[in-house]
Amino acid sequence: MTEADRNLHRTPFAEDRLVITPNDIDLSRGPLAGHIDCETYVLGAFNPGMTRLPNGNLLLMVRVAEALRKPVFDDAVHAIRWDEGRYVLDAWPLGLCDTSDPRKFMLHGQGWPIMALTSLSWLLPVEVSADGLDLVRYHYDKAIAPQGSWQCYGIEDARISKVGDRWLMTTCSVSPERHSTTLYSSRNALDWKFEGIVLDHQNKDMLIFEGKVSGKYWAQTRPLGQLFFAYPPGSPYHAGPSINLATSPDALHWMPCLEPHIRPHSGTASTARIGGGTPPILTTVAGTRGWLSLWHGVEPKQLVGIYRTYWSLLDPDEPWKVIATNHSPLIEPNAGLTEPIKDQMYLDDVVFSTGIVEAEDHFIVASGEADLACRVTHVPKSAFAPS
Repeated sequence: MTEADRNLHRTPFAEDRLVITPNDIDLSRGPLAGHIDCETYVLGAFNPGMTRLPNGNLLLMVRVAEALRKPVFDDAVHAIRWDEGRYVLDAWPLGLCDTSDPRKFMLHGQGWPIMALTSLSWLLPVEVSADGLDLVRYHYDKAIAPQGSWQCYGIEDARISKVGDRWLMTTCSVSPERHSTTLYSSRNALDWKFEGIVLDHQNKDMLIFEGKVSGKYWAQTRPLGQLFFAYPPGSPYHAGPSINLATSPDALHWMPCLEPHIRPHSGTASTARIGGGTPPILTTVAGTRGWLSLWHGVEPKQLVGIYRTYWSLLDPDEPWKVIATNHSPLIEPNAGLTEPIKDQMYLDDVVFSTGIVEAEDHFIVASGEADLACRVTHVPKSAFAPS
């Protein structure tokens, strides 16, 4: 299907807007305030986890990427790091660094890929109206910041699921020790308790199902790596990062599922690389009941690629089985949304969906747009038609 065909057949969204941008964040109220004798700014306020609060409003758990305004000085590139309750700057000689990606810099001469970040991320709970479109309150007093060496380079990309009467939030914690998945729990979705590391190095985009299956917690995971074995010739799949499944008796101890899950399709450039998006929710789409999973597919282009949102419906009792899907994107990057803040853009062609809540005739989907801002889209249930 060509781009023109996609535009012709795409279901229009009644509501699709940016609700939080970098201009809305007050760093003087953030966890880094007063720690660093250098100016910082908001590189991005994006990739929000989302859930319904007990009062009916929605909560967006916004990733705030706070960066140095001038990271290069004294012939070095500087990065922010948490260190025993304070924040410090590390200096890396310019000659060792590749700074072509605005989000990170690579260090040469280490024998394997080593990177450092141009920002440190922390999480800001933002309360919005029941439809996700109007701001209600910024909860700076409940911000989630690094608290140990396992997340000394920041906390990223929250995903929130309500299972029973408890909220569970997975995050990516970044450090030189490991790139791990950490878990937080809450009884009200505002006051969060750190539960520990639940997945070890380079397992990203962990999404806990909003409900148990056969008495167990289920989650989508996405292990990374530098080596993948080839599928046989003629396979409908190709090698690369895929979305896997794991189960747990307590949401703390996870065992990988034997069955494969969502895999990149051969011959489909727009899903050459895939990963999890929103926590699966049990619902009915296109007349079929199952776990609705929104995920991202990446089409190779220049340095970062084009990120789009796709969907799959999973069997309600055997969630490794995909019972409906569509190879056309559900949500695409929208340059028109970021036009008013285009002077702050450092990436384009990226939408990264991270939260979903069901409404009467539509789903409210929260996404990061261009690694810069929070986007809320009302996706009609009629948009979910299997290919």
